[in-house]
Amino acid sequence: MKLKPVSDHILVKAVSKEETSAAGIIIPDTIDKERPERGEVIAVGPGKQLENGGRSEVSVLIGQTVLFKKYAPDEVKVDGQDLLMIRFDDVMAVIEN
Repeated sequence: MKLKPVSDHILVKAVSKEETSAAGIIIPDTIDKERPERGEVIAVGPGKQLENGGRSEVSVLIGQTVLFKKYAPDEVKVDGQDLLMIRFDDVMAVIEN
């Protein structure tokens, strides 16, 4: 199934953040431990409809990793895959590698 977000919604796949211990051991964050705050953009809506008939810009691209508000996403399941739906206003930053 192909899912196309509407308005300023963004479909993301949660990604874990890794922490490194003092000894240099990488400790992966699990999604079960707490709500995700970052994800890879899978699909982007066309933007929120404005009163003048235009659309607001959704300035994230498919493939980018974004940091979003912890309790913002709605969980959705697409083809057995757990994904998150967020609004552009809940995106706080694009994470550059």
